[in-house]
Amino acid sequence: MALKVLLRGQMRYMREHGMDVLMVSADGAELKDVKAFEQCRHEIVHMTRAITPLQDLKSLWKLYRLFKREKPDIIHSHTPKAGLLAMLAGRLAGVKVRVHTIAGLRFMTATGMSRRIMVAMEKLTGKMATHVWPNSRSLYEYVVDNKLVNPKKLSIIGKGSSNGIDLKRFSKSSLDENKLQQFRELINFDPSLTYIVSIGRVVKDKGIYELARAFDRCWQEDKDLRLVLVGGFEEHLDPLDEETLKLIQSHPAVILAGWHDEVEYFLSISQLFVHASYREGFPNVVLQAGAMECPALVSRIPGCIDIVDDLENGLIFNVKDTEDLFNKLKFALNDMPAMRERAIRLREKIENNFERGYIQAKLKERYEEIVK
Repeated sequence: MALKVLLRGQMRYMREHGMDVLMVSADGAELKDVKAFEQCRHEIVHMTRAITPLQDLKSLWKLYRLFKREKPDIIHSHTPKAGLLAMLAGRLAGVKVRVHTIAGLRFMTATGMSRRIMVAMEKLTGKMATHVWPNSRSLYEYVVDNKLVNPKKLSIIGKGSSNGIDLKRFSKSSLDENKLQQFRELINFDPSLTYIVSIGRVVKDKGIYELARAFDRCWQEDKDLRLVLVGGFEEHLDPLDEETLKLIQSHPAVILAGWHDEVEYFLSISQLFVHASYREGFPNVVLQAGAMECPALVSRIPGCIDIVDDLENGLIFNVKDTEDLFNKLKFALNDMPAMRERAIRLREKIENNFERGYIQAKLKERYEEIVK
């Protein structure tokens, strides 16, 4: 999924610019599409997201053997588990350039022993890497402040983002009218209503608890509001509490749209985008909302604050603060013309700083520098 969605086109770009790229990931339904689109070799190494010591040791051994055979000039890892295993295996295999991208830190919302284990894993990953690239300025500062990685290893590609955004796809002018109508029918679209959309996994860490309650209070005052939740549920990792689950499943104005790849269509038919997440690295969905000129209201966390400037090109509320989210929702809904103007300015910022081709070119330049 990371190769298909988060890094789409990056491997292909590097191959087209003279690099021999080998993709490595667990198996999955997305693999066929990934290989066809990227046109790069791929090796399957099973990796889990949870802490599974025996499986992790097997994965480490497979990666070590793979790196000894391939002798890559660069290893570049994404996601926490893949990062830890790849940086360890790369160090053991003698690969001289080992890059890890930090795109969010899971321990930011963890407590107790789980948090201590995850912090130790991040520090070990940083120690085994030769270069560590947080994908936003605010995340970079958090890593430094919490002494997770030697500052000499840290840098950012451009002004942030792991892969930028495809502005040809995420543009109002690129929408297919027939498909747009299908998405309208999916949510029983009514032009007399106001649609608020949230996109991402429907889990605790995405701020669904606060969003559901803030929206319900707004709806009690205005029955023409609708909340569209685009994303899948996760029962094992970070599930919602029973009360929140019951609220969103039974609420007459909440639409559970499920998981969809083409989120641009939801953004195009919504009047407001809300991202209530507790933690991010550099959230692609906020870039997508901005590119589609959908007015944005986001939580005050690393990543979000690198994209949205409060009151300039969107609104920011305090993370985990239901009252502040409620007040900012009302503020936005009461002055939608101003929100639409902010959305236009957000699109301009994204065009100037986060276009996919620009980010990939910067990444290629950095690869060439560190190999030298």
